[in-house]
Amino acid sequence: MNTPAETVYETTISHIGAYENKRVELRGWLYNKRSSGKIVFVILRDGTGIAQCVASQKDVGEQLFAWLNRLNQESSLIVQGIVRKDSRAPGGYEVGLTGCTIVSEALDDYPISLKQHGVEFLLDNRHLWMRTPRQRDILMIRAEIVKACRDFLHSEGFVNVDAPILTPSACEGTTTLFSAKYFGEQAYLSQSGQLYNEAAIMSLGKVYCFGPAFRAEKSKTRRHLTEFWMVEPEAAFMRFEEMLGLEERMVCYIIESVLDNCESQLREIGRDPRQLINIKPPFPRITYTEAVEMLTQKGIAITWGEDFGAPHETEIASEYSKPVFVTHYPTKIKAFYMQPAPDNPETVLGADLLAPEGYGEIIGGGERIYDYNLLLERLKEHNLPLEEYVWYLDLRKYGAVPHSGFGMGIERVLAWICGLEHVRETIPFPRMINRLRP
Repeated sequence: MNTPAETVYETTISHIGAYENKRVELRGWLYNKRSSGKIVFVILRDGTGIAQCVASQKDVGEQLFAWLNRLNQESSLIVQGIVRKDSRAPGGYEVGLTGCTIVSEALDDYPISLKQHGVEFLLDNRHLWMRTPRQRDILMIRAEIVKACRDFLHSEGFVNVDAPILTPSACEGTTTLFSAKYFGEQAYLSQSGQLYNEAAIMSLGKVYCFGPAFRAEKSKTRRHLTEFWMVEPEAAFMRFEEMLGLEERMVCYIIESVLDNCESQLREIGRDPRQLINIKPPFPRITYTEAVEMLTQKGIAITWGEDFGAPHETEIASEYSKPVFVTHYPTKIKAFYMQPAPDNPETVLGADLLAPEGYGEIIGGGERIYDYNLLLERLKEHNLPLEEYVWYLDLRKYGAVPHSGFGMGIERVLAWICGLEHVRETIPFPRMINRLRP
């Protein structure tokens, strides 16, 4: 009489704890291995985690045992085995192998071995570097932040409206544009979707766009990328103070989501979750003028009207354990569309949110000019081509309302939440002034 074959459960490493003492099938890549006599410890990764698989010659046979012994790192495998609880194993479980199919044997020694490598070497091999557990954890946290942004904005009644990547004009400044030829016309890679958001709010009330932004800044700081991702909410009838409250709630929602769903990843990359637990509203607020006074008292030379650089932002934020709003910047150092402060038109109803621990600006935003004549005047002051902004001026001609919005850079927020030294680890394929590949 034939007995039914034992059930094999196809699963992932992150879920093997649900199959203790059962036979599972895992699909992944050989991350590492070590041999001890007639046992080979195969460390398998599958995108959800790492598992220790134990192969004995008795269980898998002499031929497969010898093959496992000589396999190169990152060979792809399909393994079967019995899940056993073991507190010494990664994740608290190991798999006793009963079978293994080698899908594709790595042809050479893997370039990124389990040792220290230089940053440039790792960036040259970013397509391979991202397979390592630390980089996987960072990308998992990034995905959680992106999801949290969308979930939060949806809960607040915002509608996703995609802005174009190719634009005919500048949003932030003409000196940081990447140009492109567009069927005989001059086009540029988008610096921001904000201007298009302002058109969309007149239809939908509250909107946001989420996509790549490009800034041709020749900067080599640890905070800068030439291509980054930004979420930009904009709302009709939203005034400056309401906008600041929205920013606070959004940042706190993101942190709570990461702590709830990615605490293990934070710990694995060396970030103590306790450093984020107390990030709760309200956030401290100071004006630009107060910030200049603070810096002067610290012996840092700066005059009113100068923009802050990274060292200034670091000094300001060092006074606080939570993100801090710096508000009411001088009009002349902010974008043409910023609404003047009613009590002092030399300043604007704008704010930057500075993260603690030296991570600098993570959000910039403000109330927008909605008076047609004032906006026209600002465009002329900034020497911007009026013919390219006719449509933008139209928004002030037909039912203009007070409105506000902001942009949050995903990479800077991720760098801060993870405690990373440089934003180059926060995006799958970083673009910097000296790097276009891979």
